[in-house]
Amino acid sequence: MVETLLISLTVFMLAVFVGYEVITKVPPTLHTPLMSGTNAVSGIVIVGALIVAGRDAGVLGAVLGVFAVALATTNVVGGFMVTDRMLQMFRRSPEERK
Repeated sequence: MVETLLISLTVFMLAVFVGYEVITKVPPTLHTPLMSGTNAVSGIVIVGALIVAGRDAGVLGAVLGVFAVALATTNVVGGFMVTDRMLQMFRRSPEERK
């Protein structure tokens, strides 16, 4: 049991380190397309969370599933709002189009 916990903790810490290193190397011009891609992945997470929430895994499983659905949905909506706001920065105003 302790060995499994240590392995899981080691993998988690390595994932945090690698994720941080990868994200800090992304140039600003690629941020918007990558944000849209991660929103698509978060959509898949919502489907998985719905499956977990719908299983007969007891009260704790249902509560964790609903919590996962709420967090993933917040992530998707917030990501698309940020992406839309960034794309609006590149649109011309109606006066500039004339």
